[in-house]
Order: sequence, then C-alpha cells, then structure tokens
Amino acid sequence: MTRARSIGVAQTVPVPGDVEANVAQHLRLVGAAAREGAQVLVFPEMSLTGYELELACGLAFTRDDARLATLAEAAQACSMTLVVGAPVRIESRLHVGAFILSPGGKVGLYTKQRMGAFSDAASCDGVVPPPEANFFQPGELNPLVRFGGNTAAVAVCADTGRPSHAEAAARRGAEIYLASMFVIPSEFERETANLREYAARHSMVVAFANYGGPSGGLASAGRSAVWSERGELLVQLPRAGAGAAVASESESGWRGKTIMLGE
Repeated sequence: MTRARSIGVAQTVPVPGDVEANVAQHLRLVGAAAREGAQVLVFPEMSLTGYELELACGLAFTRDDARLATLAEAAQACSMTLVVGAPVRIESRLHVGAFILSPGGKVGLYTKQRMGAFSDAASCDGVVPPPEANFFQPGELNPLVRFGGNTAAVAVCADTGRPSHAEAAARRGAEIYLASMFVIPSEFERETANLREYAARHSMVVAFANYGGPSGGLASAGRSAVWSERGELLVQLPRAGAGAAVASESESGWRGKTIMLGE
C-alpha cells in the first residue's frame, strides 16, 4: 500500500543580508506549498541571509533565535515541516545551519559537515568568494526529520559531494533526502547527477532546493527539483525566479506541481 506523502522544495531569490525581506519571501513560498498540501518544504543553503560569507558573522542566528518566530508559526499553522538555512553560532563556533521547524513547535538544527569552495571559473563579476572554512567550522548535529509517518535526512550543499553522507542517511532509516544547496551553473549537471544516483541507489526520494537568482557574487543554476526513489524526475522549477515545487504521492502515483511567485 502506498503511503500518501507530499514533498516540497522552495527556490528563493535572496536579498543580500536582509533577513526580514527573506523571511517575508519564505512565508509566501510556505503559503504556496501549503496550498498544494506539502508536508515538508526545504529551502536553499543559508536561505535567510543569502550566500553572503562576509556578512555571516554579524547575521548569525542562535538556536532559539527570535527571527525564526514567524516561520515557526507558519509551520504550525500549515501543518508543515520547514527546513530553512542560516549561519548559526553555537558557543564560539560559527556553522552553516539548517533549522528544522516542525508543526508541533519543536526547532531542530542540522549543521553542515563539509565546507565548500568555488573555483575561479565560478565568478560572475570577477570576484570569487573565499573558502567557507575561512568563516565556518564543520558541524556534527544531524537529526532525522519525521513527518506523517515518513523519515527524512538533511544535507547542506557540499555534504552531498560525499556518497557516504547519503549512504549513512539511508542506513539510519531515511526514506527522503532533503538537500539544501547553492549550485552554480557550471556544477549543476554533476551535482544533480549525484542526487539522482543517491535516489536510485538508496531508494530515497531526493529533494533539491537551490537559489533562483545570484547570491554572494555567484550565479545560480536554479532548477530546484524532486526525484523519486527510482531516480525519476518528478517536478522541477525553472532556472530563474522564486517559486515552490511539490511532488505528491498517492495510490495513483506521483503528481508534480510548480508555483512561481508573481505569476
């Protein structure tokens, strides 16, 4: 018997360093996904601030940050689990975090395990961001996400570059892999090929959230997507723009729906 489930990805166009504006965009995307019945919605890496490494220290969240309040309320009102990205400070260490906001009011936290770096070819304005290790420490927080009888694992961008990360998620019982990422055009084919392979190899639904516009001086490839546990593309957003994509499963199979803000 097929268990009904509905999995969403949010594609944002971040306002650099403007948490208030980015929260407002998040809320619009939550509303759009809720209308399609999404049970879980994953946002891109550092979605609440944008990929702004030089600003991360000053914008860093805490585990009980008041700036999460309206999103936590939305998670409860929409009966939806949200995975939202931000730099986070734990004691004296700065991490790339993914907050997990559950409908029951609990706030979990995943911390990125592997720091990334972009090559010189990545720049769209002649300036390449420095390596993430210049700003962040690798983290170890790795909770599973449970919703509607489903079990999911979280990954943040470079974490997915290690096949062992997805393998460990599957061994822990994850049926869904929630990848919060920032993927540039030149890396899109390689990154998404990895995600498709993880889906098929581990029989996990894979949800990939990317920016729909530039951030931190880098262009984004957009095209946030969800793949089935057989590696089949279920739904995908376009390269540019903010929107949500929701893949819903029922006895009759999978159905995909995309919603772009402003349309």
